[in-house]
Amino acid sequence: MKNKQIIFLVSLIFILMQQKLFAQNVLSLKDAIQITLQNNYDIKLVKNDLEISKNNATLGNSGMLPTATGNFGTGGSIQNTVQTQSTGTQRVTDGAKNSNLTYGIGLDWTIFDGFKMFASYDKFKALEKQGETNLKIQILNSIADVVAAYYNIVKQQQQVMVADSSLDISNMRLRIAQNKLKIGKGSKLDVLSATVDYNADTSNYLQQKNLLNNYKIALNSLLARETNTSFTVNSEIDLEATLNYNELTTQAEQLSPALQNALINKKIAELSLKQVYANRYPKISVNGGYDFNRSQSPTGFNTQFRSNGFSYGLTASLNLFNGFVQRQNERNAKVEINSSQLQIDKTKQDILTKLASAYQDYITFLDLIKLEKNNLDIAKQNLDITLEKYRLGSITPLELREAQKNELDANNRFLETKYQAKLAELSLKQISGTLNLN
Repeated sequence: MKNKQIIFLVSLIFILMQQKLFAQNVLSLKDAIQITLQNNYDIKLVKNDLEISKNNATLGNSGMLPTATGNFGTGGSIQNTVQTQSTGTQRVTDGAKNSNLTYGIGLDWTIFDGFKMFASYDKFKALEKQGETNLKIQILNSIADVVAAYYNIVKQQQQVMVADSSLDISNMRLRIAQNKLKIGKGSKLDVLSATVDYNADTSNYLQQKNLLNNYKIALNSLLARETNTSFTVNSEIDLEATLNYNELTTQAEQLSPALQNALINKKIAELSLKQVYANRYPKISVNGGYDFNRSQSPTGFNTQFRSNGFSYGLTASLNLFNGFVQRQNERNAKVEINSSQLQIDKTKQDILTKLASAYQDYITFLDLIKLEKNNLDIAKQNLDITLEKYRLGSITPLELREAQKNELDANNRFLETKYQAKLAELSLKQISGTLNLN
């Protein structure tokens, strides 16, 4: 008795440990999204592009700040010289050393360029904003891929369970056929037929498990982690059946990253026109500096020379004529603005078209879910009744197989319909910019 209690306790501890280990391996959708935000390579690359855009959006890069340069130079020579004076006297110098030294600092500051520097700064800030929008687009795309892959695994995990349940029924049918044959109430043909169906269901079960493993590898790749990482997922596909088309349309016009990107492109085009217009105005710069010069030449008129001091000045320039290039650049910039407005209109139309199509799919699949759920309930009832009759020997194995196949097909259709409804819901949220990133 004591030994049995010990065995029972050991078994209970083992089961609890197994359950704990299983729970640790469950990957929730929220965890998958968080891992994606941290690890996904595409998101990291776009983040780097955004960092470059932020680094570029400075006053100095826009030309608003002065530039200062330092210079230093030194050199010399060793020469043999012969100098003949007007009296005929020659002065011969061997190995005469000449040297020079110069250093200084220069300052240049453009104080007016037709407001081009302000347009440039605003353009850099717009590019930074565009980088943020591109990052949001990439995040939404990556999250959408992960959510779709996650629920595909949920669906496949359930299909494996369905295939396993069908395999149990085939196994039961095979045992019954074998037992009937042993007691002389069955036939070899029934055993062979049951064996063929059992093997077919085994093959289907193994293929479903293989698909599940491949889908897990694909999700691990999206999460940018070891592809053979083992995990399980939640067992249900949660649907949000209350999405409203009019609300989604309003949200899309306000939140869609694609539309925001198109609007930013128009602003950038308008700022580019301002930069072109700036070339019609004069460019005014101030400059100054400090220089020091020293030179030595034993063979020259002055053997030593040295100077130092400040310099300053003002320069102004104005483009008077450049072969009508200015007019051409202005026309092209205006065309770019027009193209950007057309792109905004096109983007709006594309968004509304995709939204309408996705919403139609969404509504259709929600209706199909009700239909397939009803079909599945009927198929299960039919299978239960057929199984009971088969045990009693009142129906043929063929009728059992037909009921079994109908229940399996109904189950798979129901799971596929729920998955497609989830994809339609996901598409609606992605298009409207309302996909939850948490």
